[in-house]
Amino acid sequence: MKVYTSTIQVRTRGETDIIDITQRVKEKVTPIHVTNGSLLLFIPGSTAALTTIEAESGVMNDLRKAIERIVPRNIPYEHDKRWEDGNGYAHVRAALIGPSLNIPILDKQMILGTWQQIVLLDFDNRPRSREIVIQIMGE
Repeated sequence: MKVYTSTIQVRTRGETDIIDITQRVKEKVTPIHVTNGSLLLFIPGSTAALTTIEAESGVMNDLRKAIERIVPRNIPYEHDKRWEDGNGYAHVRAALIGPSLNIPILDKQMILGTWQQIVLLDFDNRPRSREIVIQIMGE
């Protein structure tokens, strides 16, 4: 088994910015020539997350609204009292969705559903430059 590691950089707007990164990830996976294995994606930081969704504007807006209902921005957060940076909600949102994603590779292809894309969600209250670590393991 071999392990390959790479990164991609993504500029975000914050405020529950949802960015389809599927093609950028695919561009890192394809040249590696792993026939069967696993793709691990990880985003360092505590105010962003990775998931899959149909990257269509209606679904993405529905996701933003659902996240707002689950973890509202406009309620008090202990983090904000301590650090006074106003992004306590972003930390909670990111923790619920999670910083990593694992995708199988079979016959040199990432296994994603027809309408399933990989997305970065940036919940912070300001634009950020995010790095996503890509680790490919397999044969």
